[in-house]
Amino acid sequence: MVRPTTVGEINSLLETASKQEPLKGILGYEERPLVSVDYKDDPRSSIIDALSTIVVDETQVKILAWYDNEWGYANRMVELARKVALSL
Repeated sequence: MVRPTTVGEINSLLETASKQEPLKGILGYEERPLVSVDYKDDPRSSIIDALSTIVVDETQVKILAWYDNEWGYANRMVELARKVALSL
């Protein structure tokens, strides 16, 4: 980070991004203590685990994200196919 930051600031930015275009429905944000099986068949490409966000020395940030790689990827491919079909 170029400037000092906090866990709250990072999580707030990620939560906002997950609720707005272009990442709405692609990026998720979760504050509940879930585990990997809870994300099975989740159509989003990545879900931020807000409880695991860490800031070290106010300048280094660690973010943990969960995903169901096959299902999330398949959903992005369907979206791409729709966009291509609409452009024809």
